[in-house]
Amino acid sequence: MDVIHFPEDLRPQRWSHPVLALGNFDGVHRGHRKILERVKRVSSERGATSVVMTFDPHPPRIVRPDKAPRLLMTKAQKLEALASAGVQGTAIVRFTHELSQWDPETFVRAVLVDWLHVSEVWVGANFLFGRDRAGTFSLLRTLGARYGFNAEKIDPVRYKDFVVSSTRVRRLISEARVDEAGALLGHQYFIDGTVVQGAQRGRTIGFPTANVETPNELLPPFGVYATTATLDGIVYSSVTNIGVRPTVDDSGRVSIETHIFNFDRDLYGASIRLGFVQRLRDERKFDSLGALRAQIQADCDGARVLFERLSL
Repeated sequence: MDVIHFPEDLRPQRWSHPVLALGNFDGVHRGHRKILERVKRVSSERGATSVVMTFDPHPPRIVRPDKAPRLLMTKAQKLEALASAGVQGTAIVRFTHELSQWDPETFVRAVLVDWLHVSEVWVGANFLFGRDRAGTFSLLRTLGARYGFNAEKIDPVRYKDFVVSSTRVRRLISEARVDEAGALLGHQYFIDGTVVQGAQRGRTIGFPTANVETPNELLPPFGVYATTATLDGIVYSSVTNIGVRPTVDDSGRVSIETHIFNFDRDLYGASIRLGFVQRLRDERKFDSLGALRAQIQADCDGARVLFERLSL
């Protein structure tokens, strides 16, 4: 997948009459994938290039940083997901304060027309653009007629009773409802990280853990979760604690600790992906290491039952 940035990169000459999916695409959830599938189909029918346009940093970081949400994905994770979805190119607009002041027509002319030479643009039902988010779909369609491209939109995607949106997924994760968030995403909510040196207390009580540092912004609330742990492309069953480990540590430092089932290997420095399957319980302080050990065993037993039911 080609990746280019505005304003410094030129559009690749091999991009033919780009059919563009325009949006933020945080999480690359079921709604996003519907737009991507439509763009891929249309571009294939026309012999055109399927392209996604997104923004970096996330526009609220610039226009209202005090209210900017914690994101579901890092930039690298988003690019990985878009490549996996099968689009041929991604165009990333470097979002600045100056660009945030552009009126909708300036954005369309400079980015969509002069830079990318789009033939068609697809957006979600609620996509807004330009200064003060003044650009609506109706205006995009009008500008498209003026500058020679088509504008189309996808109706909201529903999963069961919910409209799928990045905002709703973030809320579910912040409420520890990671299984429901995964249903809207179409995949487990995951974080990537590196295994770092820990205090090795877990090994002394029979449950060695991988201590994970992550660049991901959005963590589920403190607690114990049934998780998958992906290492070198292999998926393992695991349980993960997010919190301050009150039974064994009074520093208040937040940690992510994962116990991987049937696994005994030195992982320091390894890259790991943790997928959150379901919350098992709150984090709490135990009276003794023996009580903590018994609870961890119960957590593992509960997770194994869950994994067998879900065929993980």
